[in-house]
Amino acid sequence: MREISASQITDVVARLCVEANCHLPQDMKACIECSHDAEPWAPAREILERITENYRIADERCQPICQDTGVACVFLEIGQEVHVNGSIEDAVNEGVRRGYTEGYLRKSVVRDPLDRVNTGDNTPAMIYYDLVPGDALKITVAPKGFGSENMSQLKMLKPSDGLQGVKDFVLKVVEDAGPNPCPPIVVGVGVGGTFDKAAYLAKKALMRPVDQRSTDPFYADLEQELLEKINALGIGPQGFGGKTTALAVNIEHYPTHIAGLPVAVNINCHVTRHKTEVL
Repeated sequence: MREISASQITDVVARLCVEANCHLPQDMKACIECSHDAEPWAPAREILERITENYRIADERCQPICQDTGVACVFLEIGQEVHVNGSIEDAVNEGVRRGYTEGYLRKSVVRDPLDRVNTGDNTPAMIYYDLVPGDALKITVAPKGFGSENMSQLKMLKPSDGLQGVKDFVLKVVEDAGPNPCPPIVVGVGVGGTFDKAAYLAKKALMRPVDQRSTDPFYADLEQELLEKINALGIGPQGFGGKTTALAVNIEHYPTHIAGLPVAVNINCHVTRHKTEVL
């Protein structure tokens, strides 16, 4: 049994909160630059150039890529041979508190959805736990802005809706969103499970690099088909037209009930931020 102290988790989460907000993943940078080179519409190319300039300045100055530094979504893959000395939840929240305060990141979390009083330190984090084999603890911090989060949807389709129903729903969600989620976007799709499981799968799909397709050939083909259809909508970067509405469609799937076909679509903007460290 491997021992990991809660203070180690706090230190890592604090650092990742800052790094994730200031440095876009390399796969996202490369995808944006490739999209620029392939974009025929001049206004769209100009916007993609400004997006590129923005993340380069953020890199150089270690400043947030976007003013919405998001709610801290923290994914934990905990090895079954790991024992954490202390409260994991408290350790993560202390890391978020420290990272957002010391990093001068905007604090956007309110203590209650209705009374709207800001917690003042961006806690609590949204924590997702996954038990896995081994003696390591993998921590991923993904700040999620709500311009894109608010455009996400979930629908309990009927099994008879089938594959076409899934395609139609994904396309409708993106079309309804229009320019609001700051395209070009990354589209996370969760298919199967239950009402809540589908939503989790959609958010987890956003953690996958945009240059990696599903390991399942059927879903890899579906990701490519949906990406092409989304980009044919003509929404374009920031809604000004062009063929770069989405950078990737990532689909995660899971078994479900004979009577169900849950589908969730979690949209992220071009600032699809996440940073990982393994203890």
